[in-house]
Amino acid sequence: MKKIIPLWLIFLFAALNICNAQNATLQNFTIDAKATTETKALFYNLKNVSGKGVLLGQQDALMYGIGWKGEFDRSDVKSVTGSHPALFGWDLESIAKGDGSETQSAEKLESYCLQAYKMGGINTLSWHVQNFVTGKNYYDTTKCVSAILPGGEKHKEFTAALDKVAAFIKSLKSDKGVAVPVIFRPFHENTGNWFWWGKPFCTAQEYKSLWQFTVQYLRDKKGLHNILYAFSPDRISGNFDNYMERYPGDDYVDVLGFDNYYELKDINDEKSVELAVKSIGQICNYASSKNKIAALTETGQEKIVQPNWFTTVFNKIMSDTAASKISYIMVWRNAHTGHFYAPYPSHPSEPDFKNFYNDARTLFLNDIGKEIYKVK
Repeated sequence: MKKIIPLWLIFLFAALNICNAQNATLQNFTIDAKATTETKALFYNLKNVSGKGVLLGQQDALMYGIGWKGEFDRSDVKSVTGSHPALFGWDLESIAKGDGSETQSAEKLESYCLQAYKMGGINTLSWHVQNFVTGKNYYDTTKCVSAILPGGEKHKEFTAALDKVAAFIKSLKSDKGVAVPVIFRPFHENTGNWFWWGKPFCTAQEYKSLWQFTVQYLRDKKGLHNILYAFSPDRISGNFDNYMERYPGDDYVDVLGFDNYYELKDINDEKSVELAVKSIGQICNYASSKNKIAALTETGQEKIVQPNWFTTVFNKIMSDTAASKISYIMVWRNAHTGHFYAPYPSHPSEPDFKNFYNDARTLFLNDIGKEIYKVK
């Protein structure tokens, strides 16, 4: 049986720092002055889990897995451990691309987000954005950023796509009408060269302007106050200047994340793993200094060819004083037997993943006890 410090107890002690005996008012540390109570609580609880435990997430976990699709309350993570992940990643590509399928896609994705919320889980939304200049997908690196900024020839098309994103996020409401908090992670891996918003295809200022406009549009123009905004470049190889080069500013970011597959793909490559851990530590230190959340927003080893990958990587992170302050880690999806990042029943990595689950420092859905949106 998993031995853990109950998360509700962590949250209870944390809450004592912000509540007084007469009025339990939740202080707002998000970038949104009008953030909903649940969104503020999510931020505060993610911040306070830092150093006490790490939440595990997976992309598309409830949608499908190895050998199944669309079965209610199922995930490969749950099939192995008995618990879903604590955090669920989804993507907005099909909702915003405007090819006529977005309504059906939105309804389907909405059902999964609400299912995750009702169970007490966290939803994080990425966006593989179509190229507005060519109409092709996100891998078309024709320069686009300057064209969609205010005054650009494709700005209207961009805001139309943002309207669809906003409508979807606004639709996420509980049975009681509560706006479901989400972590929104747009324009990710911007230090790479594979997306049109990547470093070779726009200036640092253009990228910052794009990010700032997006936040202002959703928060101020569309009136959405249930969003935490996550900044997530690709690996920075221990050079924090690479991370900050396109950072849009503390007033526009809640979660300091980054994606790193490459340096963690082989646990026997000690130099690369050390660089990854160093990067995590740098990001955690900055997050702590600015009262932000730190996260490894995408990672994993495709097909988990090294069966002890999870415990090895986790122990290396947790043995580092700075890196161990990370709040959550998300692995990518389980699409098929040639492309998966979490174990499934009978896979050779299953025993190691159970050890990972049983570690007192890892937090899955069963561990957070529906308390993530509350402060006791």
